[in-house]
Amino acid sequence: MGKGPRGQGGFTTQQDDTLHGRKKGSVDSYIVSRLLQYIKPLKGLVATAIIITVGGSFLGPLRPYLTKVAIDDHISKGDLQGLGAISLILGAVILLDGIKQYAATWLAQVIGQKAVFNIRMDVFRHLQKLPARFYDRNPIGRLITRTTNDIESLNELLSSGIVTILGDTLQLVFIVGIMVWIDWQLTLVVLAILPLMLYATVFFKSRVRIAFQDVRTHVARLNTFFQEHITGMAIVQLFNRQERESEAYAAINRDHRDANIRTVFYFSIYYPLIETLSAVAAGLVIWYSGVRLLKADLTIGIVISFVQYISLFFRPLQHLSDKFNTMQTAIASSDRIFRLLDEKEGLEDEGEKDAASPLDTFTGSIEFKNVWFAYEHENWVLRDVSFSIRHGEKIAIVGATGSGKTTIINILSRLYPYQQGEVLVDGIRLEEIPQQSLRSLVGVVMQDVFLFSGTIQENLAFGNPSVPFETLRQAAETVGADRFIRKLPGGYSYRVLENGTGLSTGQKQLIAFVRALLYNPEILVLDEATSSVDTETEGLIDRATERLMKDRTSIIIAHRLSSVQKADRIIVLHKGVIRETGSHQELLKERGLYHKLYLLQHPETLTAEGA
Repeated sequence: MGKGPRGQGGFTTQQDDTLHGRKKGSVDSYIVSRLLQYIKPLKGLVATAIIITVGGSFLGPLRPYLTKVAIDDHISKGDLQGLGAISLILGAVILLDGIKQYAATWLAQVIGQKAVFNIRMDVFRHLQKLPARFYDRNPIGRLITRTTNDIESLNELLSSGIVTILGDTLQLVFIVGIMVWIDWQLTLVVLAILPLMLYATVFFKSRVRIAFQDVRTHVARLNTFFQEHITGMAIVQLFNRQERESEAYAAINRDHRDANIRTVFYFSIYYPLIETLSAVAAGLVIWYSGVRLLKADLTIGIVISFVQYISLFFRPLQHLSDKFNTMQTAIASSDRIFRLLDEKEGLEDEGEKDAASPLDTFTGSIEFKNVWFAYEHENWVLRDVSFSIRHGEKIAIVGATGSGKTTIINILSRLYPYQQGEVLVDGIRLEEIPQQSLRSLVGVVMQDVFLFSGTIQENLAFGNPSVPFETLRQAAETVGADRFIRKLPGGYSYRVLENGTGLSTGQKQLIAFVRALLYNPEILVLDEATSSVDTETEGLIDRATERLMKDRTSIIIAHRLSSVQKADRIIVLHKGVIRETGSHQELLKERGLYHKLYLLQHPETLTAEGA
């Protein structure tokens, strides 16, 4: 067979050199604008926080000025009454400043928590819409990092960073304004240090940004490795891989440690440098003030107030440098979160786009016409596959591992897009049927059953939460699951551990069949549903599926040929190509591939034929 049609291509695993169309290292206005979208719905709280912060930002800078007035206008003149009045005013200013800080902090935390709540919800909703191919190329640990560590970094910025930055900036404005009003010459002495401080901040910004991005990358690697190995710990222990896996984890852990040390190195230089510059400014003020005091060109009150203003002046700058640390972490995290949110969602519903009516019921047929499919590039899993399934027909699809059996179900459920050909349901192209409508018609029982943490009842009713308990119990009884459920502590209220730990494979499989029965799909798919159960459980499931498949279109994906013999038709796949089609007896008479597979699983038949 020829090379076949060219695929449509898949998702790239490499990050672009630009983020949403902007060059790396450019101003992070895009990220800020995206974050502001989560603040806008809270504009009432934000406005209140801003009013309180702006209105109270002069209170801190006012204290040194009141000290100057107390010394120059009252203490130096022996005015005890005036000193008492100034002391009361100073106490009131301190009290109001404390109230302002409490109110601003509380409002900032509320704003931050509400915004982060909305971000978390957007990320979770978006993850549920992403196609299966996205999860094929993104480790679970990396996604967990996005929804935990990265969003928590935003929490710190949105809860305290924004208000603190605004308050500290306004305080700097008031401090400089009051200092200029008191004595512009001393103000110039203090501000002479500012260019060096700004240069140091800009110099360290780019280096710290890269270091924080490295830290987040290594956190994701740690989470991915840890999650995989906790899940597969039994395999690690059975193959005596503890030491080797510890060495692999140590290598990733060392990278994480070194990235953190790099950030510590930058800040261990930056913070002492700021402290040194602050001390230099204080020294220059004292020296210059001393010269002017000797000339009687300055008052003691001004000198003391300026010493206090130096502390006040550099404190907001230190706060801003602290928030700079937070901002760098948050910007790196925001970059990752918005990349995730901008991932293209699942297959586009042409039916929804063209306002076509959803498919409420299935009455005709399912048709695959010359379908080609590859998970990656042109590694074709299905090659020019064509077949049809009539309403009410029971079809089995068999073949060796990797022949493309499950892929057909993935296409029918619209988990993956096919690259060439056409799939029709009741004469409607698959792409024109809204996903929700299609999946309400198709119920799949998989080989690997996933159970969520919760009760047995919640897991049984996962596809139909509103089902009455009696209906649920009858369904469990029909399948044969009621017998083992009633023996569990608490029965239907028994709490399932993560992924059904504590339940046997057969018990989980029975739960999956009850789910399918309660979901009541018009098209039932059994994907290797009995391959992992014992003979007794398989017998229970066989009897239940006979009832479940009655008057229902059914597709059985099976490796065991014993489970497909009663099918109306059997499709034999081999390396993505349909090799044979017919009933069990017809295919045996052809003595082709199906006959060979049957003999491999039933060697006693070969002996009988030889006899």
